[in-house]
Amino acid sequence: MTGYSDRINHAFAFAAKHHDQQVRKGTRLPYLTHPANVAIILTRYGCSEDTVVAGILHDVVEDCVREGMTREMLEERIGRKFGSTVLSAVLAVTQRKLDDDGIELSADDRKADYLERLGRADGEALWVCAADKVHNANSILSDLRRTAFPETVWGRFAAGREGTVRWYRRVVDRLREVGFHAPIVDELEAAALGLEQA
Repeated sequence: MTGYSDRINHAFAFAAKHHDQQVRKGTRLPYLTHPANVAIILTRYGCSEDTVVAGILHDVVEDCVREGMTREMLEERIGRKFGSTVLSAVLAVTQRKLDDDGIELSADDRKADYLERLGRADGEALWVCAADKVHNANSILSDLRRTAFPETVWGRFAAGREGTVRWYRRVVDRLREVGFHAPIVDELEAAALGLEQA
């Protein structure tokens, strides 16, 4: 089973540097709590070190392009520091803002493109996708259980309650459709069902 290693420590340092000052949507929690939880979930399932490292880095390209740092620079650094397997998994679970022709994608089109690309993703990326969504969905459920005002939780998401619930169901269905039947998909389905019933 994967545990602590210098490479995992390096991945956390890299993610911490790039997610610096970012917080979880609608909270004051440092953003790094999310990739840390994704890594824990992947470790719990006995995933490879490459998969755990990709889990730690999975949002860097999507969320950390800013002044002085282009998407291409982030991709190059991840590939150089952590290898092509990790970079491939990270890119497979990165929502793209532009399509292959450079045309900007709407929020709905970004989600559809993400789901479509899961059909070409390797096993590492599918594990990262599932662990990412398990943590996000369970975080929403935890926040809903702790509040008397569920609308404040659902209000964090542009898609609202209905769109957010539908998104998690679509990811579960797509993972099964592409033949990914690892036990983590059952965990994700349980979380999606919890959201549907919340």
